Amino acid sequence: MQKAYKMGLGVLIVGSSIFVGSLLNFQVTGAGTTPGTTDDPVVTKSYVDQQIQQALNGGSGGNTNPTNPTQPSQGADEVKNVALKPGKILIADAGTEFIVRSGNAVIYTEVSSGVADLTDGKDLLNGQAVPKNHLLSFPREGRGIQVKEGQTGNLIVMVRGGYTIK
Repeated sequence: MQKAYKMGLGVLIVGSSIFVGSLLNFQVTGAGTTPGTTDDPVVTKSYVDQQIQQALNGGSGGNTNPTNPTQPSQGADEVKNVALKPGKILIADAGTEFIVRSGNAVIYTEVSSGVADLTDGKDLLNGQAVPKNHLLSFPREGRGIQVKEGQTGNLIVMVRGGYTIK
């Protein structure tokens, strides 16, 4: 009898809760706005694309078709393969990067500080051997690489940025 009483009381509580909840019928409004209203509009991708295109064209409305990107200019981002003969020095402009692909190279600097070997995370000083396939960064002008003394073949170096050959 006690068990039936508890079961009936539970059904009564759940049923009355559902009834009261359906009478109140609160609408859920996320952060105080209703989706689809002027405060929180629902937009389409084409509308967003049109607005972006108008902003890029200075608000003129113009063409909503995407444009083809322009070809990159020849300059700092271009990678060149440079052949360096023995006795010559490849001098980097500030910010230039080298990768020695073949041959034996050594660092050339006129100052006491060196060249950053970004692959190993260390500085290479004047006369030190340059490991092949390591990315070198030249922070200032007047630094470079040259063919190791005694080597008769050329160096092949990938260069990104400005340089001169002495």
